[in-house]
Amino acid sequence: MKNKILVTGVTGFLGSHLNQVLQQKYPDDEIFGVSSKDYDLLDQVEVKKMFAEICPNIVVHLAAYSGGIGANRTYPADFFYQNILLMSLVFEQAAKSNVDRLIYTIGGCSYPAIAESPIKEESMWDGYAQEESAGYSMAKKMGIVASKSYYAQYKLNSIVLIPGNMYGEFDNFRENESHVIPGMIRRFYEANERGDKEIQMWGTGSPKRDFVYAGDVAKIIPHFIDNFDIRGTFNISTGTTTSIKELAETIKRLMGYNGKLCWDLSKPDGQMIKIFDVDKINKLGLFCDTDIKTGLEKTINWYIEMYENDRSSIRI
Repeated sequence: MKNKILVTGVTGFLGSHLNQVLQQKYPDDEIFGVSSKDYDLLDQVEVKKMFAEICPNIVVHLAAYSGGIGANRTYPADFFYQNILLMSLVFEQAAKSNVDRLIYTIGGCSYPAIAESPIKEESMWDGYAQEESAGYSMAKKMGIVASKSYYAQYKLNSIVLIPGNMYGEFDNFRENESHVIPGMIRRFYEANERGDKEIQMWGTGSPKRDFVYAGDVAKIIPHFIDNFDIRGTFNISTGTTTSIKELAETIKRLMGYNGKLCWDLSKPDGQMIKIFDVDKINKLGLFCDTDIKTGLEKTINWYIEMYENDRSSIRI
């Protein structure tokens, strides 16, 4: 019997990677990728319509309202409201539609700001999320509550996956919206174009992060589609450490920038160490093994090609 796999947010960052993986992994199944152009997932009527028309038995729910720290500070209520609706309406309709399996993703920012690295899944409820993005991250975090609640009442089989600091092709490179890697790539590219002799960088460069290539995350998701007996929450990342200064120097070298990096010590560093414990997925035989240099090369090459040849297809 063929699966009908519904992927929301298919034109987004992770969705674009996952769609390619699913098309290759399940050539005999029906893959339905939907975006906001197809259905308004903030509208209960539209969500019901989507489930009625597609009749999926597998749902991978990636659709989210996301943005950079500036946007989160300016519109915290919008981030909370839209993401709590996006989560709630799809869980509700999936349960009412007797879906066999629902996979939901949240960000590592949902972990408490006080969580000690390497961050284990059981640390999720030890405190409040980082204040600057709490509207978004706490709304997404409620997906864990939804997963348990809808299993208890409706036996909806769901799982919550927590990717680390993702980067890769199809990311958001817009100013004031992008995260650290796409932001740096754009900055170095434009500095090269202008011939800038130096680039201003925020903070000391000392914070350490766990970066994961989005293509690795996408390749792991089918394991949770195929194995219904796995439930709970799982970090999906590398478990490795890269400092912001090391990241900047690597991107500088890969992009052939010959100017100077000037670290503005008056700017905040943010959380100093944020690394994810990946023992749970590793014990399943699952690994995110694209090293940072290789992943950055892929991302940079894609960005340059798209920037120079097809800007309309990327978020710049």
